[in-house]
Amino acid sequence: MNSTNRAAVPAEPENGSAGSGPWLLALRRFLRNRVAVAFLVLFFLIVAFVLAAPLWADHVAHTGPNETHTLQKLHVDGKVREVVTPEGKPIGPQWFEADGKFFLGADSRLGRDEMVRLMYGGRTSLFIGFVSGFITTFLAVVLALLAGYYRGWVDAVIARSLDVLWSLPVLLIGIAIGTASALGGLGIGPIFIPGGSIWIPIFIISIFYTPYVARPIRGEVLSLSEKEFVESAVAQGAGPLRVMFGELLPNLASTIVVFFALNIANNMLFEAALSFLGAGVQPPNSSWGTMISIGEELLTTQPLLAIIPGVMIMLTVLSLNIVGDGLRDALDPRSKVRLEAKTGMAEPEGASV
Repeated sequence: MNSTNRAAVPAEPENGSAGSGPWLLALRRFLRNRVAVAFLVLFFLIVAFVLAAPLWADHVAHTGPNETHTLQKLHVDGKVREVVTPEGKPIGPQWFEADGKFFLGADSRLGRDEMVRLMYGGRTSLFIGFVSGFITTFLAVVLALLAGYYRGWVDAVIARSLDVLWSLPVLLIGIAIGTASALGGLGIGPIFIPGGSIWIPIFIISIFYTPYVARPIRGEVLSLSEKEFVESAVAQGAGPLRVMFGELLPNLASTIVVFFALNIANNMLFEAALSFLGAGVQPPNSSWGTMISIGEELLTTQPLLAIIPGVMIMLTVLSLNIVGDGLRDALDPRSKVRLEAKTGMAEPEGASV
């Protein structure tokens, strides 16, 4: 083979980029987005922080999230300080002065350790966000597949039902249902959720946020249903379930991943709003929303009681939104982002997810 023919043969790309699957290529695009990666690390740090709540409570603070200390006195630098003064003012942040006890101070009602409640409240907020996000995404995908594939009266019923939920004032309806359910519980057919359970805000959020995910996915299903691969599957004798879950669903995977990440952030904000207004997480459970509500009482004298959980909500939601945007850019089929391989070869345009 002469030199001319050798030059015409493309060099073997390093790291196997030519044979990489679409998900691996999407991962590489995402890793190139340094801002998204940084906020993903921040989100993992927040998750690790709240998961370490039992360790901090047992080995550092030596108190639980609901243990009261209204009459307790704290010895700090040879001085005796009351956790809650007779006037009802709680002790402020002790930082490193009291061996980890009351690191962020005490709350304004019962003298509970604010740091312990912040960590346990974060577990509640993230749990509600993740579970309600999963339920919302699951319901949205199933409804979107049914409406987009069958069309006709099935699509009309599902689409109009979603429009009704979309048009309702979500926060006001959520407050009404949450307040009523907190008093007497919530019955759904044979299932009864007792009052004060965190499954009540999960149910409210899951139902009312389903249209925000189902409507755009339904549009994609309507578009995909016209593609040749669907017609080919039907021609080969594939039934509705196989077409929906074997052909359409894999092509919606990238969209579902992005919506799930963004949905967690929206659900956490909704939960914080409900809890702040007394219709979400009920005592003795705590969440970042309930902590802001309690801290509001001493906003002028102890502003950190409200600011710190508010900052935690902001950082969590911001990180999820930026990660979601990064996932959207990496998984977008029309993305023009190219990998910079050491060989200098560009990523093939047809390798997008």
